Order: sequence, then structure tokens, then C-alpha cells
Amino acid sequence: MKRIGLISDTHSYLDPQLKDFFTDCDEIWHLGDVGDIKVIEELSKWKKTIGVYGNIDNKEVRSIFPEVLIIEENNFKFMLIHIAGPFGKYNYKVQEYLKTHSNIQCIICGHSHILKVQYDKKNKLLYINPGAAGKHGFHQIRTAMKFEVHNGSIQQLQLIELGKRSKL
Repeated sequence: MKRIGLISDTHSYLDPQLKDFFTDCDEIWHLGDVGDIKVIEELSKWKKTIGVYGNIDNKEVRSIFPEVLIIEENNFKFMLIHIAGPFGKYNYKVQEYLKTHSNIQCIICGHSHILKVQYDKKNKLLYINPGAAGKHGFHQIRTAMKFEVHNGSIQQLQLIELGKRSKL
């Protein structure tokens, strides 16, 4: 069993509540739009941190994170990408990966700032977007998630609401 923390769209802000939320995680996966590299440096002090870069990320973030990651954990195959496109109508890059990488069982993305967990019947995979944890964007509530992957399935999916984005 492995416990994974999910965070996206920090836009240079790392909420201190996340340190406690991710305490029982083995790894943290950042889904892009990191902003300042210091976010990854701090997360890496807490837990092993991997991720993908987002559209706002500079050369420094892009030098440590790829655009796409395919990860297999405990017999479960994940695709991590910042911009996946709308649920069920994925962009060209995602569609190509789904064709060339067999058995992707879960797409985890960011970008939209919209928290969403939904099963895609057409592509037979789980779609997860943990929402946005940063203070910039149009989202109202900052969020992050964590889950366990065990024996080929995702279990114990949990959400944390970190508070309002900023003064609304």
C-alpha cells in the first residue's frame, strides 16, 4: 500500500495546513502551476515529491518536472498531466497517451481549478483533479487530496478544504 498526496495550482503559495494533511503520505504529487520553485523545495522537505509542470511554470520548474508522467504503483497505472482538457473530451496529448500507453487507469490533472473526481466509462478510467491549493485563480475554496493505492485500486480518497482563495 502507498499513500499519495495530491496538490495542484499552488501558484507560489503553500498552505501550512498541508504539512499535517500529508503527514501519513509516502509521496506528494504536484499537478503543475507550481509557481515558485520554493514550493517544491518545501514539499520535498516533508515527503518525496514528484510532479509535472504547468503552463505558468518557468524553466526552473520545467527542469525538474516533465510535462507528463506515467506511473505504476501497486498494480495501478496513472497519468499525471497539468492540462488534460475537459472530462471525457481530453486534449490531443492525453488521447495520444491513452492510445500508446496501455492500461492507464487514472488521469490526475490540474489547471481548471475545479475539484472533480469522476469515473470515465468511455475510457474506463478514473479522472481526478484535486482543485487548486493556491490563492490565485477563480476558485472559491482552496483544496488538496490524498489517497491510498493498494492491490490495484484507489482507496481512502480524502479531501481537505484549506479555506477561501482570498478576499472574495
